[in-house]
Amino acid sequence: MADGPGNGDDRTDRESRSTVRAGARAGASLADRLTQGLRRLTWRTPIHTLRLRGRYPLQLLDVPADPIPGNARAGQALFERRLSHAGESVPFDAIDRGLSPSMTDYFQSFAWLRDLAAASAERRQGTPVAEALMQGWLTAHALEVSQPAWRPDLWGRRILFWTAYAPFLLDTRNDVYRKEVLQALARGARHLDRAATAAPQGMPQVMAWAGVIAAGLLFPGGDLRVAHGEAGMARALAVAMHADGGLVSRSPVEQLVLVELLAQLRAVYEVRARPPAGAVARALAGAVPVLASVTLGDGGLSSWQGGGPVPARRIEAAIAAAGVRAAPRIDTRDWGYQRLHCGDTWLVMDAAPPPKAALARGGCASTLAFEMSDGAQRLIVNCGGGAALPRELAEALRSTAAHSTLTLEETNSTVLHPDGTMGRGVEEVGLSRSETADASRIEASHDGYAKRHCLSHARRLTLATDGRSLDGEDRLVPIGRRRTAGLTAALRFHLMPGIETALTADGQGVLLRPADAPSWQFRARAGTLSVEDSLWVDRAGRARSGQQLVVTVTTGADGAVVPWSLRRVG
Repeated sequence: MADGPGNGDDRTDRESRSTVRAGARAGASLADRLTQGLRRLTWRTPIHTLRLRGRYPLQLLDVPADPIPGNARAGQALFERRLSHAGESVPFDAIDRGLSPSMTDYFQSFAWLRDLAAASAERRQGTPVAEALMQGWLTAHALEVSQPAWRPDLWGRRILFWTAYAPFLLDTRNDVYRKEVLQALARGARHLDRAATAAPQGMPQVMAWAGVIAAGLLFPGGDLRVAHGEAGMARALAVAMHADGGLVSRSPVEQLVLVELLAQLRAVYEVRARPPAGAVARALAGAVPVLASVTLGDGGLSSWQGGGPVPARRIEAAIAAAGVRAAPRIDTRDWGYQRLHCGDTWLVMDAAPPPKAALARGGCASTLAFEMSDGAQRLIVNCGGGAALPRELAEALRSTAAHSTLTLEETNSTVLHPDGTMGRGVEEVGLSRSETADASRIEASHDGYAKRHCLSHARRLTLATDGRSLDGEDRLVPIGRRRTAGLTAALRFHLMPGIETALTADGQGVLLRPADAPSWQFRARAGTLSVEDSLWVDRAGRARSGQQLVVTVTTGADGAVVPWSLRRVG
């Protein structure tokens, strides 16, 4: 049975149409960004240094549990004096030589404490490692407000981790060290009181306000700080999230981080026997079903907006920690991903413009691409991305050609800038969903090539109720009077690595043979079909070689039409 248009499995006939437009959330204005920049400049002034002085808590009111499990393998690396994260490994003695952005966030946020706990059979095993890294951090960063250590988002996460793993950090007879830790914690909270609002909009601000709230709940006399933090969090979430629960950045990996962060914050409320603020509870309730909507048959994330296929166990753990029971939302028009599930077949499609807001970086030109799995076997994928990839490769993976969709004249549907922002291209996506007793269908179109080539791209995907066949059609439709004949379009279907391919005798089909799943046959009824090299970024952030099916067609006066199909034959 197919997922219904809401959260259920009702198969009654229905159809819904809408138009999704870019730029609904413009992010911070120029004046806002200037104000935030000026605030950041004041952090190094003597006045700000004076504001950080004051009493420190002799102890925390409570120690909240961290509801998110850590990575025991990364934790074991800490016992070997290495930081291991997102495909990178750095020895402790190289930390002060400079880290990648991803590793910087991992180290500076103290997220590694979660992994250390996962690898420690007993707390006393991990305490010496935690104390050694903490001592180094205090020496290098505690007294001087500097970047990146004092970034508000890092302080927000740091407060959550320091308080949750206080037994690892403070189980010592060294009173001087203990005092330094508590003083740094108090200074960080005072810094956030003023700095949280200067964090970049989106997840960085949400993280910063989470730290303010946690400090207010766990430090004595923190009621005013809690109220301040909850008001700031409500504003930050209103900017960062769409009404349907999806982040404006449209990043599934970032959506997962949001759920984990809010679940961790909720645990702080719970240990203090207080209900979460309304904005926090509503954000969790909306974010969880949206996160589940971009998983495939193996339970892992599909690969969008520079993120990779996070495994099912992390998704399941985050949802369990959130305490929200909700079926996946298959129709998230603001966030922009559409989901089909019939029989054993799952499909996720990007049916919205790319993120253009100031609170998104590294967005991809992936409009109308899709990923598909047969049960746990992924078939059609996007190339994905990862924090540890070389910069040039990461930039290439943002392109339209790195996604399972159509490219025209080897150009991106939306212009990509090297700084991670996006230029002109897709401004509007027309979308229609219909559910019948026989099939579920998505029809969508975008205007990304309209101004450059006077053609719009339309895609129709029809998944049979039994999940054994997917019929597709891609059309290039002329707009205006400009000549559109003679242009080259390439329709790409990136395949999961490990799938064997065999061209049929007529050259219009390819047999797809996964190692441990039924075979499928792809057929194109127009253009020239070829099998070419591709790659896919796996769960460990490594680029693996694979293949892609490419259907090449030349446009005529009426554009072009490419019907195609995928049929399970095993």
